[in-house]
Amino acid sequence: MQVHAYAAREAGGPLEPYEYDSGPLGATEVDVRVTHGGICHTDIGVIDDEFGISRYPVVAGHEAVGVVHAVGDEVDQSALKVGQRVGVGAIAGSCFHCEWCLSGRTNLCPARDDTVMRGDRGGFASHVRASDWRHVHPIPDAIPSAQAAPLLCAGTTVFSPLLVNGVLSTHRVAVVGVGGLGHLAIQFLSRWGCAVTAVSRTDDKRADAERFGATGFLASGDEGALREAAGSFDFILSTVSANLPWDDYVNLLRPEGKLCVVGVPDQPIAVSPMSLLPAAKQVMGGIVGSAAHTRQMLDFAARHDIRPVVETFPVADFDKALGRVREGSARYRAVVEFE
Repeated sequence: MQVHAYAAREAGGPLEPYEYDSGPLGATEVDVRVTHGGICHTDIGVIDDEFGISRYPVVAGHEAVGVVHAVGDEVDQSALKVGQRVGVGAIAGSCFHCEWCLSGRTNLCPARDDTVMRGDRGGFASHVRASDWRHVHPIPDAIPSAQAAPLLCAGTTVFSPLLVNGVLSTHRVAVVGVGGLGHLAIQFLSRWGCAVTAVSRTDDKRADAERFGATGFLASGDEGALREAAGSFDFILSTVSANLPWDDYVNLLRPEGKLCVVGVPDQPIAVSPMSLLPAAKQVMGGIVGSAAHTRQMLDFAARHDIRPVVETFPVADFDKALGRVREGSARYRAVVEFE
């Protein structure tokens, strides 16, 4: 099948039409005709070669929603049917026989197929291929396609840490950053039943944070604000890519509290041992959820009316959409409509 894609041919370059032959469909593979594609900052990183691993021409995109176009011979057709509305997210396949997959943690599989790291086979295209049908997720009827797309990366990235870290409805939590990830995290945690405080440098996003479900707001740029809030939270989810004063944030935690980092700072995360050890606090990373967690997230979002705030763009304005994400001005996720 000829796939019509949009590729950058050099670091930071504009997207241009690009075609490739997808080759024969494997036994466990699924081809999805893409109707909507979310733009994540990771896509910008791949297009701009921020990670030093991009191979050009590069086709980014890992928040693809569309309909099943074709399925391999071993695909369970009681689970996926041609014409069904589905999504392919950050992970398009895993081995399903390693210790991580067998324990349900498919997102930790050493052989996982990361959609955005494929080179010229990403989701900014007419079709995207998942290497295993179990990573193709049916989209609940209640969620429109444009809003479903960002859930496939941003949504599962902020939802999975709730499950992995045992966050309870009785916990007092904080979300650092009211952006593409943060505005979803606030919604998930508030519907989870937690008392949620949004943390942002200024008061500019206070009204939005409260609209998403935050019951408290902390302007971290205010003199003494972090110090005054010390010992307030059981769990903190940092969604920003900023290099924060990490000791100050660890000090916001209660004993045995956890700071989970899902944003990607460009410098090492340095924490004093005495910030961690006396009260048995923890700092850990978070990644996109497993196949099971992603499906649970979609179900939870559908039942609790959790939706990303999106700006939609036609394909003709692809570079404009990328620019909005690159400069951080999208409110709060950018989605390209392919049809």
